[in-house]
Amino acid sequence: MTDVIKKYLFEDRSVRIESVHLTDTWLAAQAHHDYPRAVASLLGELVAAAVLLATNLKFDGSLLLQIQGDGAIALMVAECRADLSVRATVKLRDQPLPDSGDLQTLLNPHGGARFIVVLDPPRNTPGRQAYQGIVPLEGDRISEALEQYMIRSEQLHTKIWLSADRQKCAGLLLQKMPITGGNALTSEAAAEQSWERATALSNTLTSQELLETQQDTMIHRLFWEETLLGFEAQPITWKCSCTRERVIDMLKMLGQTEVDDILTEQGKIEVACEFCGKPYLFDAIDATSLFQAVTVADNKTLH
Repeated sequence: MTDVIKKYLFEDRSVRIESVHLTDTWLAAQAHHDYPRAVASLLGELVAAAVLLATNLKFDGSLLLQIQGDGAIALMVAECRADLSVRATVKLRDQPLPDSGDLQTLLNPHGGARFIVVLDPPRNTPGRQAYQGIVPLEGDRISEALEQYMIRSEQLHTKIWLSADRQKCAGLLLQKMPITGGNALTSEAAAEQSWERATALSNTLTSQELLETQQDTMIHRLFWEETLLGFEAQPITWKCSCTRERVIDMLKMLGQTEVDDILTEQGKIEVACEFCGKPYLFDAIDATSLFQAVTVADNKTLH
């Protein structure tokens, strides 16, 4: 179990800690893409952030983090479902893309970018309606944008540290827990001291340490003087919903005339999933058989 999220609580339950490290999942996300280094770094951070936030969902749905940009990156999306399976994608504009750049230069050079958080219930939920929160894209890092969103929209004091390269992505989250009346294990003043201590300790963490240090080692180094309550690690996986059958259904919707035109022009049909980038290839025989199957089924129905 190489890709996991680990959770902890301060002994007085005043601070929640979450740590996520992704290697196999992150490599799978890039398997059919060749993202520029700066793009890969931002998307990896968004994936880690989606996992950190999704683990606290109270329903069997999914959480999507989406940035709509007005720069070289038009759209960046990371989704984490309740089973902690993830998928992600980037849409680039047809313009030169620098090898380096930060959140603002790549996504918000004209000031019109938006950061969107979507909580999407399962499709079979009665009265299903997704919750969507939208705020301007602020800060030079995804972590800063998320922290601003959490305090504005959720009224939750949250600190997030994110790091990613082409091989790994990782994140650390601290959240100040509410003190609930007679059930509280600490006072407001003591809880505030715990929060300030936890954030001060975590602020010593460098981006490289976050990415390269094993999770248990990192947590011990940061909080060795604290008594932490640990929870069972939860595995993270990459899972895209694309299938060859779904692509076939899409081609049938296009109709035989349009499919034949594509075959005449290109000699084949190649469709890539917009999320994982997996290619689906259809030659003339494959494409013809799709509509032959439909015709045979229609004829049987008529008889």
